[in-house]
Amino acid sequence: MSVLSTGTSALLAFQRALATTSHNVANINTPGYSRQKVDFATASPQNLGYGDIGNGTRITDVRRVADQLAISRLLDSSGELARLKQLSTLADRVDSLFSDTATNVSGVWSNFFDTVSGLSSNASGTADRQNVLDNAGTLASRFKQLNESLNTLNGEVNNGLIAGASEVNRLAAEIAQLNGAIGSNANTAAPDLLDRRDQLVANLIGYTGGTAVIQDGGFMNVYTAGGQAVVVGTTASKVTTVTDPYQPERLQLAMETQGQKITLDPKSLGGQIGGLLEFRDSVLTPTQAELGKLAVGLASNFNDTHHQGVDLYGNMGGDFFNYGSPRVTGNTGNTGTASFSASFGDLSRLDGQNIVLKFDGGAWQATRADTGAAVPMTGTGTAADPLVLNGVEMVMSGTPAQNDRFLLQPTAGVAGTLSVAITDTSRIAAAAPVKAAASLGNTGTGKVSGVAVSDYTNTNLRNPAAIVFTSATEYTLDGAGPFTYTAGQTISANGWSFVLDGAPKVGDSFTISPTPAGSSDNTNALLLAKVEDAKTFNAGTVTLNGALGGLTTLVGSAARAADYSLQAQQVITDQAQASRDSVSGVNLDEEAADMLRLQQAYQAASQLISTADTMFQTILGAVSR
Repeated sequence: MSVLSTGTSALLAFQRALATTSHNVANINTPGYSRQKVDFATASPQNLGYGDIGNGTRITDVRRVADQLAISRLLDSSGELARLKQLSTLADRVDSLFSDTATNVSGVWSNFFDTVSGLSSNASGTADRQNVLDNAGTLASRFKQLNESLNTLNGEVNNGLIAGASEVNRLAAEIAQLNGAIGSNANTAAPDLLDRRDQLVANLIGYTGGTAVIQDGGFMNVYTAGGQAVVVGTTASKVTTVTDPYQPERLQLAMETQGQKITLDPKSLGGQIGGLLEFRDSVLTPTQAELGKLAVGLASNFNDTHHQGVDLYGNMGGDFFNYGSPRVTGNTGNTGTASFSASFGDLSRLDGQNIVLKFDGGAWQATRADTGAAVPMTGTGTAADPLVLNGVEMVMSGTPAQNDRFLLQPTAGVAGTLSVAITDTSRIAAAAPVKAAASLGNTGTGKVSGVAVSDYTNTNLRNPAAIVFTSATEYTLDGAGPFTYTAGQTISANGWSFVLDGAPKVGDSFTISPTPAGSSDNTNALLLAKVEDAKTFNAGTVTLNGALGGLTTLVGSAARAADYSLQAQQVITDQAQASRDSVSGVNLDEEAADMLRLQQAYQAASQLISTADTMFQTILGAVSR
């Protein structure tokens, strides 16, 4: 009986060990699976008076081979990898928009200014004028297309947050349920349940980032990168999306707690959701602001120069481009009646950064929306004394209440409002508003050059004027004077100016007269062609062309930085995965060796049972005689 009992215990133990080995082999490709191992121990011996006789073997545990430190390291790395993958993927899409010749601004920008230069060669040519309008329309459409593409990406971020919140809730609920099934002692839990929980936690951290902590007793708690509890024991938190208090078109993530929704700081989230929010804040928003800033600079400078010329009808030029104004939106929690209207002021100080205005009861305070740094501001907000900050002027109406807040978006979305203001080619103001000429009877060597408009709003700009030199150092203007003259000085009046080359003599006269309708003069067309080189931004140190190049560089740098970080994190994650697999991964060679060894042991145990049977038969045969 002892031989039979010993053989039976061995047979059952080896059979279960073989089943575990086959389970390992079957799950070699199962994500998150940890190799399982059977622990053997001798069965309790039997005392027969003369000594203890062994009773075979027994299985004490079927456990998974796992290193919790390696698993935790892999979880942390996986969350960061998911964040960088999301950030890099979306940043690459923006980079493609601004680098691909089929979608970028640079190509159509160059084409437009090339046609303006062409107009300066044939200022009255109908075809050249039509080319300018056609290419201006193409340029405006490209700004709109890019702005719309960026809006579409914002919509994708919103959809990603909605889908992510739903998945986080599902995973958190299942993890909490598994915590309950595993119970307070993970040492006695089924290995497959522990693996399932680890895999769900890895998926959850892939969405939110953060860490998982084993609670005393075996429960696993999950926290976001910012420390917010998502799962604690058998309780799962619920996340949802809420609209931004300033920008309803943008969603934010919030946690529902005791019937209230607490908005989560984007910086406290990692994983895919953190990558979505970081992309929106660090890539999408700055890009859209810089694109709008470029559109404002182009339209404003081109309009200003266009105003200084006259068209083929003989009228002063009007706006060539239409474009929008800065956007100011109130916080949904405001209790006052205040509202703002905003306009662009000094473009050299224009900054696309979003600004938060807060009323403290006595005055307005301005801070950057992204960093919270204070922003200098002047004015009181009245029409006579508007609030002025970063190149934007704001006029308030209504009455603010304590702690009322407003968000100023100086240039976001302005690119989508750009359009061509004229359709008639004859309305292009290519000629100078006035022309200067020397009298044919002049005896001096003075020649007119550098005729320019200094103030196109002057009501007397186009009035005829006569300059007569009463001596080599004095002149009269329409009989007024005399005025002192020195060689090379600028003569100016009524919003125009010019310079004389050479030396005028007594009696020499020069006339200023309005440019007539139908003039082929190209003076203003030449100025329009140079608008792209106007030093517009950063206190007059950056040209429009420079700003265009800076925009492309901004997007490209963000995409490259995200890609470099992703590559580095991929290496770290691969190392963490290898470390985990070196402990928990299934090795087919090892499993094959175990299977052969167990198979031989199983056969030997079977032989023991066969031997016991033979012994029984021998005894039975002896007794029967």
